[in-house]
Amino acid sequence: MKLSETYFNVCSVAVILLMMGLSTPGQADISSLDTGNIDDILNNAGVALVNFYADWCRFSQMLHPIFEEASNIVREEFPDTKQVVFARVDCDQHSDIAQRYRITKYPTLKLFRNGMMMKREYRGQRSVTAIADFIRQQQVDPVKELQSLDEVNKVDRSKRNIIGYFEKKDSDNYRTYEKVANILRDDCVFLAAFNAVSETERVSGDNVIFKPVGENVPDMVYLGSLTNFDLTYAWTQDKCVPLVREITFENGEELTEEGLPFLILFHIKEDSENLEKFQHEVARQLISEKGSINFLHADCDKFRHPLLHIQKTPADCPVIAIDSFRHMYVFPNFQELTVPGKLRQFVLDLHSGKLHREFHHGPDPTDSTPGQEELGGEMASNPPESSFQKLAPSETRYTILRRDRDEL
Repeated sequence: MKLSETYFNVCSVAVILLMMGLSTPGQADISSLDTGNIDDILNNAGVALVNFYADWCRFSQMLHPIFEEASNIVREEFPDTKQVVFARVDCDQHSDIAQRYRITKYPTLKLFRNGMMMKREYRGQRSVTAIADFIRQQQVDPVKELQSLDEVNKVDRSKRNIIGYFEKKDSDNYRTYEKVANILRDDCVFLAAFNAVSETERVSGDNVIFKPVGENVPDMVYLGSLTNFDLTYAWTQDKCVPLVREITFENGEELTEEGLPFLILFHIKEDSENLEKFQHEVARQLISEKGSINFLHADCDKFRHPLLHIQKTPADCPVIAIDSFRHMYVFPNFQELTVPGKLRQFVLDLHSGKLHREFHHGPDPTDSTPGQEELGGEMASNPPESSFQKLAPSETRYTILRRDRDEL
């Protein structure tokens, strides 16, 4: 082959790569994470987008050049390497990291803020433009500055509002508040007033309050130290993230990917009384189970299909059920919700394997606890398959990891 032809072929390949948006090795500023550097890199990043991948996964291979090009574009706009980080984890090489972050599909794009993983991962379009736009959105200031206290009376009370009153913006107190707001920006509206605007609300120093949903619900005041991030974050998270969340078709996938079974109240949308009763009993009986099960409520009309799986209709609501992502189990009698320990025992029977054991072997011979009640003429020890597992990610976009363990 002539030298000119060789040169032409090399140039042609380069042009094609550029047209495809592929990055040559070394161009993209992407950090490869391992057990030795992951905490340091993520903790020092304002925002980090991490690609959890496997080389054998064709969807991972397709994403690599897109992810790299998006990284190049974002780096030009945000050159501070601590402001935005693009990183990746080879899950075959670092299975411990994959397990730590409950990776169940490849590739998974997880968002981290100040070292904390956000529940809402990136599920947008797999394109350079979409990923770059997503990162730009993360750079928008999560705190809206109030120009007068009159604006406080106009806040949207259908949303959870956190309002901070500070002497000055350049302070440790506000930096803590801003960091918390950055992490919880998807769960609450954050507002702040400074200097003379906030003076009347700072009788005993900088002050933060929570305005719950509802016009007549009293405000709550943060009484801890604003320089203590952990305390401030824990208080704010408790106020911004409800113990019992609503499941919809829009957030079903992300709730499923949290990997925890569902305890669901199916109720008529207008039935706030039984929803409040359920919320109260969850807080009273199950607060210690917060990290082992997701407490949810669902609109009966919207989720008719899962109800049909347990031989119920909206006319039967309210109905309480557990979806373990393998089977669905029905709480026998909603009227027993307030019986001390009854709801808690139902959840403990899931964790102990009792509900699942009865599925395989029938009811325990001397036991009459939930799981043995009749359900439409059929024993509840033969529960229907999970319905909400169908809200899991599409296999046309991900390689779904198969786990053959006998789950609850």
